[in-house]
Amino acid sequence: MRNYYADQLNSSGLMEVYQTEIKRVAGFLEAEIDFVRKRLTGSENVLELGAGYGRIMKALSGSCRSITGIDIAEASVELGKEYLKDCPNCQLYCMDAFHMNLESGFDTVLCLQNGLSAIKGGETRKLMDHTMKLLKDNGTAYFSSYSPKFWAYRLEWFREQARKGLIGEIDPDRTKDGNIVCKDGFTARTIPEAEFESLGRYTGCPFEITEVDESSIFLIIIHDKVVSG
Repeated sequence: MRNYYADQLNSSGLMEVYQTEIKRVAGFLEAEIDFVRKRLTGSENVLELGAGYGRIMKALSGSCRSITGIDIAEASVELGKEYLKDCPNCQLYCMDAFHMNLESGFDTVLCLQNGLSAIKGGETRKLMDHTMKLLKDNGTAYFSSYSPKFWAYRLEWFREQARKGLIGEIDPDRTKDGNIVCKDGFTARTIPEAEFESLGRYTGCPFEITEVDESSIFLIIIHDKVVSG
């Protein structure tokens, strides 16, 4: 199956997605970053999955020791190298999240901005397995998706993207129940809280689920080697 983020929604197009004129959406994007930033001490080595051109990496670069990002879209990574040139503690690689060639030992792993929906090519449980292997004992993984309370703003944001020609025209008949479907085949689903609960339990590690800003739902997992093996 075609990977929309690698083939179409990448590089400057992806950057334009986040240059929204919708104030509530801009607030949601900052709230996600701020939630993680407040939980960092400055000493962490961080990994971001689906990092795009490094938007979140740059925002968090002053709050951690180092931050490594991976993304499947080569064009986004190339743009990111320029975007992150003044952030010496940032490294961005073109890499598939399901075939990561990275050393383990990260303090924090991030998969934000509905990353579990955006990262294609494998099952969410498989991604959880990879994530846990890369974390240090007592390291923390953060996954986020949309709160149901944010649906109207999210739909407005995707319509804005469609008007800009960044994604296909929204299919109004199929766009519902937390899933946005475009007429060109692109689909962005929501990870419901019940699925986050299931994924947290699957890891066997301590976890919590919390809502942020009435716009995001976060699954936060603490890696416990004794429990998860």
